[in-house]
Amino acid sequence: MARIVLVGAGSITFAKNLLSDILTFPELAESTIVLHDIDPARLATAEAMATWMVAELGVGARIEAHTDRRAALDGADYVINEIAVGGLAAVQRDFDIPARYGVRQTIADTLGIGGIFRALRTIPVMVALGHDLAELAPDAVLFNYTNPMSMIPWAVYAGTPFRNVVGVCHAARDTQATLARMVGVPEEEVSFLTAGVNHQAFVLRFERNGENLYRRLDELIEADPDLQRRVRIEIYRNFGYFPTESSEHGSEYLPWFLSKADEVERYRIPVGVYLDWLADGFAEYESQKRSLDEGKGVTIERGDELATLAIHSIETGTPRLIHGNVRNAGLIANLPADACVEVPCHVDRSGVRPTAIGELPAQLAALNRTTLNVSELTVKAALEGRRDHVYQAALLDPNTAATLPVRRIRELVDELITAHGDLLPEGIRS
Repeated sequence: MARIVLVGAGSITFAKNLLSDILTFPELAESTIVLHDIDPARLATAEAMATWMVAELGVGARIEAHTDRRAALDGADYVINEIAVGGLAAVQRDFDIPARYGVRQTIADTLGIGGIFRALRTIPVMVALGHDLAELAPDAVLFNYTNPMSMIPWAVYAGTPFRNVVGVCHAARDTQATLARMVGVPEEEVSFLTAGVNHQAFVLRFERNGENLYRRLDELIEADPDLQRRVRIEIYRNFGYFPTESSEHGSEYLPWFLSKADEVERYRIPVGVYLDWLADGFAEYESQKRSLDEGKGVTIERGDELATLAIHSIETGTPRLIHGNVRNAGLIANLPADACVEVPCHVDRSGVRPTAIGELPAQLAALNRTTLNVSELTVKAALEGRRDHVYQAALLDPNTAATLPVRRIRELVDELITAHGDLLPEGIRS
């Protein structure tokens, strides 16, 4: 049976959701599930949870737990990654230091100054993982959940011999469900086409039986002043297609919102909300750990995680369509070939097969290229150890550039480099 490796398994909610899916698929329930984390205490909690779930469901899955990454990856068929390099302390620095310069952020994991530095400390670990996979499991599929999604898979396929990496994210799927619900049409009756860059993809087709459902959405927005006070609605009204990211998150990728206090209020943007989410996550971890310690276990509930659905399709031949983040290579003709783009992917026994989109509408490609400029320079900075590219990525970042002058951006970058220290590539620190 399959050897499925969860990297970053100490993220208990992440592990619980994946395990619930894997263990409730009869075709996957006899797999070897390998848990890896560098935190022994969290790894032990994940192992206890997995062992309890196997016993509770009465399935034959074998559970392994390793703090050593190479031992975990050896012979893997599938690797699912959701690491958070530096943990809460690093995220806190990503918020606190820019805030002193007047830079507002909401989640700070995809673009913006926080996304840049999250990538810079994550890419060295992912490059090492990619080299390990090329040696120990060259035929494996690496499913990546870690943000920034437009940078992490790019760094793996550009910086290592390992190429079979697919980024997976819920945003496109959730957006399609949201749109169907908003216009009151069952999702299964809607024809969608969604593509672009992760967290900045767009719904290119939104139809039922030839009816353009965007007209219904326009009527809904026009009749609801409250709905008009949403960032993603403003982007839709100005660029013509609905974006896949929430208003909170999407505000960080653009120059028009977080840099202006009155716009933050107008669009009700929750600055720093990710820190609240992390606090909730730590509380949930403690609650689940107590429950396991008391022998009560955890809730097992199928969640249809994209990585698990893809693994099931590859193992069984069940055809599915998911959205994956892969090397462009012409899939979107008016975006750079080396960039990591998000497109629909067919999945079956032959693997994950991305769909060619053609050209995006010019205005959407222009927005995407703005994101990809920052992504490319950040990836190059990490892979080549170039501090000048870090400055350039920050200078080109829309929210940072809209908030600060050149001199202050460079000072902010220098302070963040000093603060993150050894988590960053050596060339950048020197």
